[in-house]
Amino acid sequence: MDENRPQAGDEDDGTGDFLGCYPQLLAEVSETGRRPLRHELDSFRALGERAAEDGWSLRDLVGLYLGRTRDLWGTLPGVARAASASERARTGDALLAAVEVAVSAMGEGHERAQRLAVRQEEGERREFVDDLLYGRSDMGRLAERAQRFGLRLAGLHTVAVAVGPEKYDDVHRTVRFIERELIGRFGPRDVLLSTKEGRLVCIAASGDREVLDHFVRLAEKPGTGCPAARRIAVGREHSGARGVVSSYEEALGALELAERLGLEGVRLNASELLVFPVLLRDRGAMADLVRTVLGPLTKARGGARPLLETLMECAAAGYVNAEAARRLGLSVRTLSYRLERIRTLTGYSPGEPLQRFTLEAAVMGARLLGWPDKDL
Repeated sequence: MDENRPQAGDEDDGTGDFLGCYPQLLAEVSETGRRPLRHELDSFRALGERAAEDGWSLRDLVGLYLGRTRDLWGTLPGVARAASASERARTGDALLAAVEVAVSAMGEGHERAQRLAVRQEEGERREFVDDLLYGRSDMGRLAERAQRFGLRLAGLHTVAVAVGPEKYDDVHRTVRFIERELIGRFGPRDVLLSTKEGRLVCIAASGDREVLDHFVRLAEKPGTGCPAARRIAVGREHSGARGVVSSYEEALGALELAERLGLEGVRLNASELLVFPVLLRDRGAMADLVRTVLGPLTKARGGARPLLETLMECAAAGYVNAEAARRLGLSVRTLSYRLERIRTLTGYSPGEPLQRFTLEAAVMGARLLGWPDKDL
């Protein structure tokens, strides 16, 4: 129990405010053996709620009730007048039954207040996260609110966003598991974990990379019974509240690009994908590149897709023909035929460095624009 909190039995310590009619109830039960009445139990529930609001832990409150029971036991009328062992046993049973239901009612009220406080805290945190990630609140006020949730927005922060096979929410088992692990390992650090639109969002100080790296590992491999994330994207570090928004948007952009490009792997870093927003900045020029360089592939038997997939896998294999053939499920001879067909139709050879770069840029553009499934 807190050393500064008044102990049960202290004179004029104010603890009677949370005991209510408890001493009187014990006295009456010791004489009559009656059960506590409904209005008495309601009063204990109210006392439990008020104690929780005043900062009492449930352990301290139960200790107060049990301690006062021990102090009063020998002075209770029914206990003092009991003439035989059987009478003392009956009186003791009645008292213990009353203690049980009174403490249970008090605990129920305390837990109800705690649940309300948690819901309010979660609601305020969700509102703060919405305002922060959408950048729609006064920056000064936002920084003040951030301190309550453990963030110091003046520094550098990085945002990681995880998407799973099912939508995350505040009570999702994976979210609870990761939250427990982060708090248990790192305690109060400059980090905030929340959910947003079915995704799991972690905002962490950039100087505390261990926290962010541990979050990514937990999302990749959570505990038994918790579904692992399909992808986790990490934005770049930025300073201030607006920097958090920028890092968050970069992480979302990386997730979107991964879906459109069908990228392999779970972890994504926005810094490694910066070339794609550049490529998409002028969609007209990109579409023209795809039409000019890859358009002739549509003349091949079977269409452009098999040859486009060949270029993709060759690039992924580092232009090692044996590995590319294995990935495609082809013989090396068939792969060589396809590469020659690509050179004949397009005029570009993967064997020439500059022409290879042009082909790769066009292939990436095709994937971003959804060609050849979509017309350019």
